[in-house]
Amino acid sequence: MKLPGQEEFEAPSASENVPAGQLDISLSTGPSPEGPSDTGSRELGVPKDPLLFIQLNELLGWPQALEWRETGRWVLFEEKLEMGAGRWSAPHVPTLVLPSLQKLRSLLAKGLILLDCPAQSLLELIEQVTRVESLSPELRGQLQALLLQRPQHYIQTTGTRRWWGSAHPRETSLDEKEQHQNPLRKKLPPGTEAGAVLAGELGFLSQPLGAFVRLRDPVVLGTLTEVPLPSRFFCLLLGPPVLGRGYHELGRAAAVLLSDLQFQRSARRVSNVHDLLTALDAFLKEATVLPPGRWDLTARIPPPKYLPSQHKRPLSQLRKVKDPSAPQGAPAEDRRGHGPPPPNPELLRTGRLFGGLVQDVRRKALWYPSDFLDALHPQCFSAILYIYLATVTNAITFGGLLGDATDGAQGVLENFLGTAVAGAAFCLLAGQPLTILSSTGPVLVFERLLFSFSRDYGLDYLPFRLWVGIWVSTFCLVLVATEASVLVRYFTRFTEEGFCALISLIFIYDAVGKMLSLAHAYPIQRPGPGLAGSIAYGCLCEFPGPGGNESQWTKTRLKDTDNILSMVRKVLGDFNSVLAILLGCGLDAFLGLATPKLMVPREFKPTLSGRNWLVSPFGANPWWLSLAAALPALLLSILIFMDQQITAVILNRTEYQLQKGAGFHLDLFCVAMLILLTSALGLPWYVSATVISLAHMDSLRRESKACAPGEHPPFLGIREQRLTGLVVFILTGVSIFLAPILKFIPMPVLYGIFLYMGVAALSSIQFTKRVQLLLMPAKHQPDLLLLRHVPLSRVHLFTAIQLACLGLLWTIKSTPAAIIFPLMLLGLVGVRKALEWIFSPQELLWLDQLMPEGERSIPEKGLEPEHSLSGSDSEDSDLMYQPKAPEINISVN
Repeated sequence: MKLPGQEEFEAPSASENVPAGQLDISLSTGPSPEGPSDTGSRELGVPKDPLLFIQLNELLGWPQALEWRETGRWVLFEEKLEMGAGRWSAPHVPTLVLPSLQKLRSLLAKGLILLDCPAQSLLELIEQVTRVESLSPELRGQLQALLLQRPQHYIQTTGTRRWWGSAHPRETSLDEKEQHQNPLRKKLPPGTEAGAVLAGELGFLSQPLGAFVRLRDPVVLGTLTEVPLPSRFFCLLLGPPVLGRGYHELGRAAAVLLSDLQFQRSARRVSNVHDLLTALDAFLKEATVLPPGRWDLTARIPPPKYLPSQHKRPLSQLRKVKDPSAPQGAPAEDRRGHGPPPPNPELLRTGRLFGGLVQDVRRKALWYPSDFLDALHPQCFSAILYIYLATVTNAITFGGLLGDATDGAQGVLENFLGTAVAGAAFCLLAGQPLTILSSTGPVLVFERLLFSFSRDYGLDYLPFRLWVGIWVSTFCLVLVATEASVLVRYFTRFTEEGFCALISLIFIYDAVGKMLSLAHAYPIQRPGPGLAGSIAYGCLCEFPGPGGNESQWTKTRLKDTDNILSMVRKVLGDFNSVLAILLGCGLDAFLGLATPKLMVPREFKPTLSGRNWLVSPFGANPWWLSLAAALPALLLSILIFMDQQITAVILNRTEYQLQKGAGFHLDLFCVAMLILLTSALGLPWYVSATVISLAHMDSLRRESKACAPGEHPPFLGIREQRLTGLVVFILTGVSIFLAPILKFIPMPVLYGIFLYMGVAALSSIQFTKRVQLLLMPAKHQPDLLLLRHVPLSRVHLFTAIQLACLGLLWTIKSTPAAIIFPLMLLGLVGVRKALEWIFSPQELLWLDQLMPEGERSIPEKGLEPEHSLSGSDSEDSDLMYQPKAPEINISVN
């Protein structure tokens, strides 16, 4: 059986011997991303229960030398002890044979059930468990002595694997010391409880013996479990020898049952045997059977990244269990949490002039002292280094391209200085100091268009640009005064994907075009007649064929260094842009290539010779041009508003669990003031850079160190503060003095970085995947969730409309009317609104997302995916509403 909604996860092959012809059942045992045992209780409106660690101890060695050995453990997923390999297996979703669950139910129905047992030690517990009429006093004594033997546990520390504990008497203090040194203990959060399952064959028993105990007060039962945790549950499953792996599978069935979150909740609260069996029946009802012969019995299902919400588990069975802590009268819909999340309260209109700005200032002023105190953590120092390198790389790249686009009117020096000044001021005053300001792709495109317009009509570029900046600041202040930031709620994925796809294609087109033009201006000489004495460049790539003589020793060494290589790959991935620039510069210098280099002034002065740092208001332009600049400024204001606010919405998503709030109006106000300043100094314009800002937040993630095997570390939020960004921009300003080194960077290297950014951004959006579906036969199409609920023809229609809009935007960009393309981008919102006449809310929910009006006017039940004949498909809706840990999605900046 698979977990509901887990159809997308592939199971790797592994060694697992399961009796042929028997049914496999895989059981839901995982947490939500917010915590190990929080899912069921949180959604059911009750306090969450402690995490439960379950251990299976098997009785081995009959009849010669009986001993207890730990063979399996469960926290969220199953880990098996692979004795032949001498290690614990990777955590995986457990699979069981159906008869073991049936036999477990029968054994518990006839066995001993002790609820709220008052035992305070293992000896007291064993005495109560063995008080059954079927045991004679002699057998009871033998069984008690056997159950009191210390089990053997297999622990693995760094570079050391060993057994500890023995059936023979040893010093108790030594065993307890081994328990506390177990590295697994550090992965379990405080308050974790234990459940022990003891199973095995015992020759002197004539009939099976089963017992299930819930301790009234959890108590540490000596060395019964490998970690010194207070035990809450104890399960004993013994019986006469049987063929096959009967009691092994029976013990696994009991352990898997205890690892299920909803069964745990029921088992903690039941008051009689009937309620306990009812909870077990509810568990069996939710199990899905994999028919024999249709599944690789040796395969192990890896833990999913996110588990479906448990609100669709049958609550009627659990409501039979009386729980005084559960809230009374709460509607089921409130507990389920269905429907789109409510809008951000900071995006609600106050109705007062500058009302949103005033609220942002009041809200953020309370957090201002902590914005500096919270930065006193070692994690912030590593974040500073990481973001500094990304910011410097971005400043070099955009500075070089800006200098190329404006014929030296602006360049690397201006970009470094502007980035330092604007970024530091923003981090000190903005509402969301985690935002990193930078030059961005859309603004670079507009700068190029504005310069081309000025050159074609004989205008003085920098004075004309100054008036454009003055008008942009004015328009942005009007937007702040009227609380226009609330309109960002209407920017759905349709608008964001159109915006991203257009800029991605511009990056790719410009980068390829620049490199092709360089191929003509700086041709690579090829050897041939008449080229004697010339330098020839070339390369020869070879790889070993099937008959290569790679030694087995080499293969073994490579396998042993996989972990080290993964760490190296992580470092290379984090600093790929910096390494790409260094590698390109090294190859260029080593080969002595005649490539154009980055234009950098030799001293601290503007790149354009003959101008001062303060831009003249008019220069050679007529006076009326200061008024005419309002038209391009209006278009640029639209572009900056979209670029800034869409990025702000992404950074302030609810899944990032930010505690200090956003500052949409305050951030736009700061950007408006900084545009006025940079325009007067002839520096580039800056807005929020999505990629670097998300990387900044990712470097400040707080994750719980208590992480169960197979579980993704629980996300605790972001370390919100102002100091890291402030220090990054101060260091960027100091980097101005690196200008003598930056002049050796070849321009093709920067073009290559922008080509990579364009391709990476284009491949990260759903629009690209839907375009691929247009050219893909149905049998080769991926199992996308949207294809399960939206007909393929409707998916193609939605994609075709997006392609038509993108083609229209590209056509406008390529004509003399290209300067109005920001207005056309805004038109995507209108097109998206019109799509509500073509597509149903159900289809838009899967293809895009609902607009605010749609969320209020459509009943909640209409937002759920339609039911189908397949029960498992109905669980896909959980993936849309369940809370997820934040992910970094590549965007264009």
